[in-house]
Amino acid sequence: MVDSSAGLLTELLKQVSRSFYKTLRVLPGAVRPQISLAYLLARTTDTIADTQIVPPAERLQALRALRERILANPSAASLDFSALAQHQNSPAEWSLLQRAEESVALIEQFPAEDRQRIRDVLAIIASGQELDLSRFADATLERIAALNTDEELDDYTYRVAGCVGEFWTKMCRAHLIRDALLDEDWLTAQGVRFGKGLQLVNILRDLPRDLRHGRCYLPGDRLWAIGLAPSDLLDPTNGAKLRPLYDFYLAQAEDHLAAGWQYTNALPRSQARVRLACAWPLLIGIKTLERLHAVNVLAPELHVKISRAELRRIVARTVLLYPWSSAWHRLFRPRRRQSFV
Repeated sequence: MVDSSAGLLTELLKQVSRSFYKTLRVLPGAVRPQISLAYLLARTTDTIADTQIVPPAERLQALRALRERILANPSAASLDFSALAQHQNSPAEWSLLQRAEESVALIEQFPAEDRQRIRDVLAIIASGQELDLSRFADATLERIAALNTDEELDDYTYRVAGCVGEFWTKMCRAHLIRDALLDEDWLTAQGVRFGKGLQLVNILRDLPRDLRHGRCYLPGDRLWAIGLAPSDLLDPTNGAKLRPLYDFYLAQAEDHLAAGWQYTNALPRSQARVRLACAWPLLIGIKTLERLHAVNVLAPELHVKISRAELRRIVARTVLLYPWSSAWHRLFRPRRRQSFV
């Protein structure tokens, strides 16, 4: 497929995908455009959902309009997000919203089965964003809302990221590894866990920032069980009290990433590009978890991020060590942990 909408899957994608752009660009050409477009449209839903200055009801309406256009509903109107775009501080996100209609139109350039895969995953992602906006519609710094249970957390991580692992697996299976002898159900399940793990890393890393937007993704029933309310997490001195529960979720995220590493290594070694594309976010995720073990996770200034130099080192090491199986497997080093009860 040729990108007939200039720069959408090249320059704009690079501007909005940050470090993940390397992952997208290394993918084989047979799946790169489909996965890149799905990512670009998912970032569009994310940008809409995160435009805090716009009332939640308006963001919900915009998300639903985008979902209907993605699903090719005959009654769906052409997209015009120019009003939302005016509230973006980032030129890339301004362009992302202004060009949403062009992005959606690119879906039609793919074969029918790929169009359906793209639409299916984006419908799930959009449902997660819509649920999130509804759940936190009235949340503020003074009135923090939390998820209720682990089941709600698991459902959320599936909708916004786990489903991506499922989509990725189906796309690679159809175009790259159709004849590989793989356990389809197992591979899909590990792919889902892969995505959930990456999202859980984001949730744990962004906890202080989300709290200051009135959102707590740590389940309320877990917090109440250790004598904390969501609002108590605004106080950095409660970091030690939260730590055992927080470490439980760090361990859960690590277990999901370990499943992602199993997924990566189950793919045929001949699919080096796909395996590298999987390895990079996994290794960034595991390094982020390591750092979260060593900080006060309630500190408002918390900003754990892998630098560009570290990312370059990760890329270089994976490429260099790929031919040596034992050295490659040692790249992913999970931490030994104690369980939270």
